[in-house]
Amino acid sequence: MSSAASPLRRALGIFVPHRTVPVVPWTAKHRWDLSLKRLCILTLGLALFGLGEAFLVQSHIGNSPWVVFSQGVSLHTPLSIGASTFVISAAVLLLWIPLGERPGFGTIANMFVIAIFLQLGVTIIPLVHSNIVLSIAMVLVGIGMVGMASAFYITCGLGPGPRDGLMTALHKKTGVRVGRVRLCVELLALSAGIALGGRAGLGTALFALLIGNSVAIAFSIVNKFAN
Repeated sequence: MSSAASPLRRALGIFVPHRTVPVVPWTAKHRWDLSLKRLCILTLGLALFGLGEAFLVQSHIGNSPWVVFSQGVSLHTPLSIGASTFVISAAVLLLWIPLGERPGFGTIANMFVIAIFLQLGVTIIPLVHSNIVLSIAMVLVGIGMVGMASAFYITCGLGPGPRDGLMTALHKKTGVRVGRVRLCVELLALSAGIALGGRAGLGTALFALLIGNSVAIAFSIVNKFAN
């Protein structure tokens, strides 16, 4: 019994959330340490991230907090949701200047690739109407994709995205715990998005509840197969 259970236990072990960001063969030595393999993995991660966000949008039951904001902006401007995502990322990046944070190649790529693939996703993925089971399934797929995407691009070590960098920079400047800073910043983005008409709902709540574990489990999977 124990010998049969051992392989199963090892197999299931990759789904145990990883507590730290793993160091993998493609992890960069600094934020501008570029290689073809690293760039491919970074691009794959950011593309999956944008497509995962698109699944939430097309579920029609609530976006992630920042995409609620992007969608709200798109409703009041000529910008598409992808273009508004890019503009918001650029605006957030400008806030790094007084905070003394420095971008990496991954920071810049984050702005472009996620916006492009978010727009591509909402263009090609059908919008769900009045099917809550399918909507929830799409949200869960989106959360899983964003989790795996985050593991790919974060382990590249080429710099945080504009939003993550803002949160860590505010943490360094204020001394407030990064989790609390993240919560405050995302609540501000979510509130502004709702006020502008962006869609928040069950999908937003599921994203907030599950995304942390999704990323941590993805770290475990990447660590297992890369090392």
